[in-house]
Amino acid sequence: MRRKLRDFDVADDTQLIQEQIVYYRERAPEYDDWFFRRGRYNGGADHTRYWFDEIEEVRSALTAARPVGHVLELACGTGLWTEQLAPQATQLTAIDSSPEVIELNRQRVASPRVAYQIADLFTWEPDARYDFVFFGFWLSHVPMSRFIPFWSTIGRCLAPGGRVFFVDSRYHPASTALYHSSNNAPETRSRRRLQDGREFEIVKIFYKPDDLAVRLTSLGWRQRIRGTANFFVYGTADLNDGDVVPRTGR
Repeated sequence: MRRKLRDFDVADDTQLIQEQIVYYRERAPEYDDWFFRRGRYNGGADHTRYWFDEIEEVRSALTAARPVGHVLELACGTGLWTEQLAPQATQLTAIDSSPEVIELNRQRVASPRVAYQIADLFTWEPDARYDFVFFGFWLSHVPMSRFIPFWSTIGRCLAPGGRVFFVDSRYHPASTALYHSSNNAPETRSRRRLQDGREFEIVKIFYKPDDLAVRLTSLGWRQRIRGTANFFVYGTADLNDGDVVPRTGR
């Protein structure tokens, strides 16, 4: 039986996180198939049209949020968002735990503005302050036990007046591969299969916009979180006046 949404002990989720890191390293060559709705992710013409219409909604919102100055991208992946961020940023620091996706990102973006770092985001500590922090499809992979520490780290990243933009998956049964486990919104783990048949268990939490807004507000973040019609949740956040880092209470 899968565990329901609750706070895990950090020690309990360490092995799960390591399996998740391995999964995304091994998935690097096929990751873009998910984003571009190819192969086992192809749900037909209508599905693909809705998907890309909603991607464009998020991209437009990201542009409107003005990711300028010194920008930080966490879990930068193969560069699907890096290529949008880089032209607007004065400098972009892109971090991921997978050297395989970093290399794909370099090839796609090919920008001298981007500095790459390979790091485990669960142990990484910022050594600079950033005007804009972005993470795409990452928050859903942060275990509930690490939600508060993660947002505390984000708070330490921000320069005065800095802002956060994120996008993630909204639960929809047609958004994943045809033979992935179909997990409902309250669950916290997902069984994933690569094209070669190997299976991995990863963290996957599907937040509802209102629930996520309550969590962030309780930590001292001002936020505006929205959902697209089917597939994505996205939003902006910044710290309330007087808050240097997020509060640690729930």
